[in-house]
Amino acid sequence: MRFFTRLLVWVLAPVVAAPVAYAQSCGGADAPCDIENGRYYLAQPDTAPKGMVVHLHGGGGRGKGLLKSGLAKEALARGYVFVAPNGDHPTRRFKKDWSVKGRNMAYDRDDRQFLNDVVADARAQTGLAGGPLLLAGFSRGGSFVWNMACDQPDFATAYAPLAGAFWDDLPTHCAAPVRLFHTHGWNDRTVPLEGRSFGGGAVVQGDVWASLKVLRETNGCDKRQPERNSFDGELWFRHWTDCAAGEIQLMLHKGGHGAPKGWAPRMMDWFEAKGPVSQ
Repeated sequence: MRFFTRLLVWVLAPVVAAPVAYAQSCGGADAPCDIENGRYYLAQPDTAPKGMVVHLHGGGGRGKGLLKSGLAKEALARGYVFVAPNGDHPTRRFKKDWSVKGRNMAYDRDDRQFLNDVVADARAQTGLAGGPLLLAGFSRGGSFVWNMACDQPDFATAYAPLAGAFWDDLPTHCAAPVRLFHTHGWNDRTVPLEGRSFGGGAVVQGDVWASLKVLRETNGCDKRQPERNSFDGELWFRHWTDCAAGEIQLMLHKGGHGAPKGWAPRMMDWFEAKGPVSQ
């Protein structure tokens, strides 16, 4: 009987211990992670992860392409899990997109729920129980970053939209203050700083300045003007860091619809609170 008991314990031990361990079943460009409501791509750092960076592609893009991006390399080098979800609305005219709030827009999927599911699954895949989370995005992905920051401010530790903001009709207020670093090209003609309209005004890109106003009011930036302005070569900054809560950084560059040189390391330094984005 004692022998049988010992044998049973020996056989069942791996089964009992199994839930404590985790096994990554996906990761890398050739092994996407599929969940019930979509797909995302995952890359892990060589060291134990200390947090997560989620990056949303622009309209028409794919998460797979972001695995080789400057932000992916920067995040992995600093010890963060890098996650790049796919925007997917198969019945819509613009299929690789995000469900950005806007007038006369309809979508196949609730991308807010999708991103929450992605993060939960990525944590399970990597064994990352907590740590800081950055949500970044480009163009339409950047616009959805604004939506997430406004509607679910506790989704991420900080937000970094690039070349995308709210679309009309803009929200009148957001749920709570956030840390946000917005980057935009002075010569952006795809998503101009003032936005542009489509279909005779049926669909309208929001004004970046108006988007910032909504967030300033949410953060309690009562003075309206930034605490200070600064310059770094061909980069121009406005810093709202004296608000009641949260923080807003605006970085403008002379280019068009894209990121300026050094965007990823500068933005990651800000995310990690290693100092001001510009002196």
